[in-house]
Amino acid sequence: MTSKKRTVWNFFDRIEGDKVVWIIVLMLILISIVCIFSSTSRLLVGSQTRLDIVKSQLFIVAAGLVLIIVCYNIKNIKIFRWFSQWGFLISFVLLVLLLSKVNTPIVRSIELNGARRIIQIAGVQVHVFEVVKVAMVLYLAWAMDALKKGELRGPAKDIWKKIIYIYAPFLITLIMIIPGSNSAALFIGGIMFLVILLGGGNLRDMAVLAVAAVVIIAACWGIYQISGHKLMGRIGTAISRISEDDNWEKQVIDAREGSDEYYKALDKIRQPYSAKIAIKEGGVLGKGPGQSTQRYVVPDISEDYMYSFIIEEYGLWGALIVIFLYVSLMARGSIIVRNCGKDLYAKITVAGLCLLITGQAFLHMFVNADIGPMTGQTLPLISHGNSAFLCFSLAFGIILSFSRIAQRRIEKEQREAQPLLELKENVNAGLDELDDFESGKAEEPENDLHEALNEELSEYDL
Repeated sequence: MTSKKRTVWNFFDRIEGDKVVWIIVLMLILISIVCIFSSTSRLLVGSQTRLDIVKSQLFIVAAGLVLIIVCYNIKNIKIFRWFSQWGFLISFVLLVLLLSKVNTPIVRSIELNGARRIIQIAGVQVHVFEVVKVAMVLYLAWAMDALKKGELRGPAKDIWKKIIYIYAPFLITLIMIIPGSNSAALFIGGIMFLVILLGGGNLRDMAVLAVAAVVIIAACWGIYQISGHKLMGRIGTAISRISEDDNWEKQVIDAREGSDEYYKALDKIRQPYSAKIAIKEGGVLGKGPGQSTQRYVVPDISEDYMYSFIIEEYGLWGALIVIFLYVSLMARGSIIVRNCGKDLYAKITVAGLCLLITGQAFLHMFVNADIGPMTGQTLPLISHGNSAFLCFSLAFGIILSFSRIAQRRIEKEQREAQPLLELKENVNAGLDELDDFESGKAEEPENDLHEALNEELSEYDL
């Protein structure tokens, strides 16, 4: 049998893995390129133009696609398992460097807006929390699978293995994220909790783990109070955002224009109010590409408020398309999980990564709609941010690779099953013998041939 000639028209047919996920990835990347180009001039440095920003984004997109393709072409799931077991160690080292305020010519911890979230390594900035998100999902998926298979070393009792390999890394990571960002700690902690639960975590143990997390947060608040608001400053920021009852809008109206009180109150409401104005002005059809006005008001519109920008320029239809893409990812993820069969590691990994991407997307949308306090979570694979883009590219690459491995497993099982074609040929041969008998060309077939033929006909409805 000759192989099908390769042409441009059948290129997509030759792509393995979940094609819907491929479409989602490409759509999100295209939206990102278009939006970054017209989102804000805040990204421009010195004599740069918007074309320079697009070139920079295209470079990151190309790097992300390479990462996706490399992961997609890994056909052995053991390679992912091996890398996953180092996820906690990688996260721990990065968080230690971040919290230690390291300042060397090669590695430097950077403070931005009163928080430490970025490490500069040889001139390249790495957003630590974005790396930790993906790394910990992979690590916990490996740990839960290794626990089920009895591959974890250490004490004989499973409870101690759970504490050492699963619960302790969960709590340590949570504690180390809190000083940099409370919202990131809650979000990443929630995702890790769900991954452990999906992996078959004991409900009693999960309840104890949840209580321990609450105690840790309460202890951080206590340290903040005892230290006179000098330590754990991000706790104070979170409390002020949640319990803040100041009517900043009224203060803007009542204060003398140009006074310190006026600008202080204005800064408090500038971003969330401008984001809501962008949503309102977008309407159903939007203003059109490049016609946004709130991009000049909201400094982080290309990152924290990208969804508001999309609605302003592309309207309700653009917003619904973005929602549809992330919901579709969750739906396809559930199908991939089912196709992974009995491989617990693959199932937990795909489910955890899909929850991470979709959960962050909707958290970003809620903040843009002013539902809850600002969290600083970007829109996955759309918002500006090199570390976030590459980390989510890695996540999508792993999902596509696992969908490809699952597809090949199903095809292998189908090939190893009894071929239906051979049975049909046996049936056809039996029918030919009956025809010969009825036409007088052959003697009556033996009874056992009648019985075998009837069985095959009844089974396959031929």
